[in-house]
Amino acid sequence: MFSRGFRIALLVLIVLMNIGCDQATKVIARSRLEGRGTISLAGNHFLLHYVENEGAFLSLGAALPRGTRTVIFIAFPVIVLGIMIGYIVRKGTSNLLLLMGFSFIIGGGLGNLIDRITRAGHVSDFMILRNRWLSSGIFNFADLAILVGALLLLASSLREERGKHPPSQAETPAPSKP
Repeated sequence: MFSRGFRIALLVLIVLMNIGCDQATKVIARSRLEGRGTISLAGNHFLLHYVENEGAFLSLGAALPRGTRTVIFIAFPVIVLGIMIGYIVRKGTSNLLLLMGFSFIIGGGLGNLIDRITRAGHVSDFMILRNRWLSSGIFNFADLAILVGALLLLASSLREERGKHPPSQAETPAPSKP
């Protein structure tokens, strides 16, 4: 099991790295993209387009009254992020993927919370990924950090589940003959 000091140091490092990257990219996006329309990169697969989002992903909840948005997008995330931080610091984990997953989610969540608190409930979004058939919603670095965190939690869960079930006879390689 990792020491409490290591867990806290790794948590702080990942959280600060994600907040720093998120806030830096948002400052650049606001100064260089606002009012410029859409900029197409990488053969039209990566688009830059600046928007101020009052809602969640894909602007969900943007039409809700301001007080309701404040509770849903500021108060609720503060509580959830506090619970995650408390879990890691107090309970701990020997699972590095779990620790990193929570840390990325916390960093991304705090990055977007900083926007909501300092920008009158808005979050700066500016990236879109697309291919011939699919297009992502518009997102930012914090959203990407949350996605990476969720994928790390999924990988941790799959790894743990695989460890609970030993391979069956059909999956066990036959002993080699000398």
